[in-house]
Order: sequence, then structure tokens, then C-alpha cells
Amino acid sequence: MRGLTGAGPDRVRTTSQAAIAAVAALAAVALFVAACGTGGTGTRDEGPAHASAVAGAVASPSPSPTGGFRRVDAVSLIKNDPKVSATVKRELKPCESDTYPVDATYGYLTGGSVNDVLINVSACGDLVGIGTYVYRNVDGTYKNVFKAEESPVYSEIDGTDLTVTKQVYDTDDPVSNPSRETVITYRWKAGRFTEINSHETDYSKANSGAAPAQDN
Repeated sequence: MRGLTGAGPDRVRTTSQAAIAAVAALAAVALFVAACGTGGTGTRDEGPAHASAVAGAVASPSPSPTGGFRRVDAVSLIKNDPKVSATVKRELKPCESDTYPVDATYGYLTGGSVNDVLINVSACGDLVGIGTYVYRNVDGTYKNVFKAEESPVYSEIDGTDLTVTKQVYDTDDPVSNPSRETVITYRWKAGRFTEINSHETDYSKANSGAAPAQDN
């Protein structure tokens, strides 16, 4: 009896300590769950990301501004466009390499849901630009919304702006050295391209020793 009586308090004490420890552990878990449910970022609130989810996020390409890309047949587009002059169409023919002197650049210039197409047409002999055009996708059909055919001319896409470079040759100027160059920047506003900036460089003055003149 003495042995049993002496062991009783120790057993009760051990049992009580175990119960208290279990309650404390449960309380800690509850606090942790509550903290996770109310703070942090959305991803961490849902728990750690699975490897497949992370891989999918890395592999997914960044979306384009409006999400649409459509490649076009630039030569057919120019040949069938009534707004393109007969002179440009007559010059649009395969060069010695059996390729047309045409390049097409895709970008977002007009805020549409499908990429716009910028087409530059050059002459075969000297590759001087003879026409530049912008086509906008309207209900599935590409519509000519800009053209410049004052040769030599060449255009580029600068962000969401259109830059058009025009060169002026004086008598006896070689193709590689125009006398003047004008760069005009256009931006799509209210359904059309509006000139927002222009500057001119006079190379003839620069070659003669005078400082280049630039008009903004």
C-alpha cells in the first residue's frame, strides 16, 4: 500500500504535465493557422506553391499589350491595296535573289486588339525606300491607315509611335550621302496618326564645316 500510495501523486503529476503540454501544443497550432489565414501575400496564404505551378508560371510567356498576333502576306497586301500608287506597285517585283524588297514589322501602334503591320517597300537596284504603309486590323480585314510615298522614305516602330524618315538628295549626291534628312514622329490619336514631333538634319552644312541644323 505504501508503494502504491507513494506512486500516486507522481503519476497524477506526470499525467497533468502531459495534458498541459498537449493543450499548449494545440494552442500553438491554432495561433499559427490563424496567423497564416489573415496575413502575408495571397500566394503564401494558399501554402507553398507546387513545383508544377512554379514551372507553369515561369514557362508562361508575357502577354502582349492586347494579346493578338497575326502574320500577313506583305506583298499581296501591297499589290491588292487601292491606296498604293501604281508607281510603287510597278516597282514591287522580285530582285536578283528572287525575294521581294519588302519588310514587315509588327507592333501595337493604333491600340487595336490585333497587332498592326508596318510595311516598307524598296527599289531593287539601290534599295532606296519608295513607300511605307501602316495597316490596322479592322474586323478581320487589314485597312491602310497611313502611307508615305515621297521617296526616299523609311519608317520604324518606336514603342507605340511611328517614326518616318525622309531623305533629300541634291544634284550629284550619292545614295549613301543625302543632303538633308527629316524624321517625323506620329502617334495614333482620335482614329488617325497625328504628327507630334519632327526634326531635320542638314548634312550638307555639316560636310562644309558648319554645325548641323536641327529644327524641333
